[in-house]
Amino acid sequence: MSLVQDKIPQLIEAAPAANIAHYNARELIKGHGVRGWLRAFHIIFTFALYQIFVFVYHRGWFVGKKDESEERHLRWQAQWISRQLLKLGPTFIKIGQAVSTRADLLPLAYVKELSKLQDSVPQFPHDEAMRIIERELEAPVDELYAEIDSQPVAAASLGQVYRARLHAGETVAVKVQRPHLEDVINFDLAVLRGIARFMSRFPKLVRGIDWEGTLNEFAATIFEEMDYVQEGRNAETFRGHFNSWREIYVPVIHWSHVSPRVLTMEFIEGTKVLDVQTLTERGVNPPDVVKLIARTYLKQLLEDGFFHADPHPGNLRVMNDGRLAFFDFGMVGRITPRMQNLMIDAFFHIVERDVKGLTQDMINLNFLAQTVDRDSIRLVVEKLFSDYLNLKLGEVHFRELTYELADVVYEYPFTIPANFTYVMRAIMTLEGIGLTLDPNFSFFDVAKPYAKEFMLKREGRQFRDALIKKLIYGENHEIQWDKMWKLAKIAVRMVYENWVAPLAR
Repeated sequence: MSLVQDKIPQLIEAAPAANIAHYNARELIKGHGVRGWLRAFHIIFTFALYQIFVFVYHRGWFVGKKDESEERHLRWQAQWISRQLLKLGPTFIKIGQAVSTRADLLPLAYVKELSKLQDSVPQFPHDEAMRIIERELEAPVDELYAEIDSQPVAAASLGQVYRARLHAGETVAVKVQRPHLEDVINFDLAVLRGIARFMSRFPKLVRGIDWEGTLNEFAATIFEEMDYVQEGRNAETFRGHFNSWREIYVPVIHWSHVSPRVLTMEFIEGTKVLDVQTLTERGVNPPDVVKLIARTYLKQLLEDGFFHADPHPGNLRVMNDGRLAFFDFGMVGRITPRMQNLMIDAFFHIVERDVKGLTQDMINLNFLAQTVDRDSIRLVVEKLFSDYLNLKLGEVHFRELTYELADVVYEYPFTIPANFTYVMRAIMTLEGIGLTLDPNFSFFDVAKPYAKEFMLKREGRQFRDALIKKLIYGENHEIQWDKMWKLAKIAVRMVYENWVAPLAR
């Protein structure tokens, strides 16, 4: 064990640069010759075939009544696209996972089938995994672990997880990255960039989304996820933010057994959040679980500015003692205080049906250009939200809003900013989980009291700062020492009256 323990500072503070995967944004599809063009054709053909099938189905050209066969056809479609994503490899499995809980957008048959990608990704050979562990941690496996299972407990798009036991007795989960992953991901991203640039020649087909920017955002996130040392740091940061929340738990990271491609952490027993039957049998109310998840995400987005960007069901588990455990911190997002303020403003403009304020929010969040004609766009926004202005808050869902927005994006100069993609994804995924656990779930309904709380905190800080500035600083911005002395005496008097005097009695 001493051999590994000696490397702890290096593994935590500065993993060897040679061991960290890097995104190559300059890699081009033509640099791979025929292989690159064949890969591009495979990708385009796969999704074109899917679109043709969906088109034919919705035209009602299948034999038999459409209504009678709809569920069967939806299930077939979902199974087919799931198989194709598995064949396309890690990059596309990751994309499939990203939409697997989008009950706000996808039929239930798709949600059920794509959710299998979380746990049903093909394994890579056990011997190869052991060689990666030994190469990364520079010690034989039997010196690192007292025992390790011969089969992984889960296989994911970027790696697979083994159950093991340390020599000190702790049961741990060991995540091992897939071999040659950096080359595979960079190759696929080069091909996708080539496709995105080609499609940009046809603005009507790609209007509304910055595909290349979104691709670069995805690349930055996935390569951060491939650095397991950074994932460990992210977990520690997240734990710090929720130290005072007894109902939230983050597995302990065993830093002596961590490298850029190997992560060892505490093994957590529990029930997956979408296993409604088991949760109910345990006496856990599923709607309470989704409300807790929603509260955590509101805190992450509006208060911490640091959020878990991959909240699919495989990364959330209800422990045996009722606590909610978060896993897999490879994909995280960061939000500036300014964006937090804008998000809170936009939320309350939706709640208050303030179309003028919402139009300005869209400009501030870069959904609309600063030069846009605000009067004409305000009419568009009013039309967009017209069906929702008379609804109760709990009746508003992102699903309907998203469908409406999809139509508007193609007719007007709206753009979904690349840096906002993962925020939207986290919120949509949250509502997807919520609708699966509780058909009556409304993100707006759950969010309103917490958004109010965060808004009051924000306004309170601003008022406090302005008040202190006014009291301490004069008009010439010089410190007023007499005022500071008065404030100090007031503070001492309050401490004496509230704490010292009662004890003296």
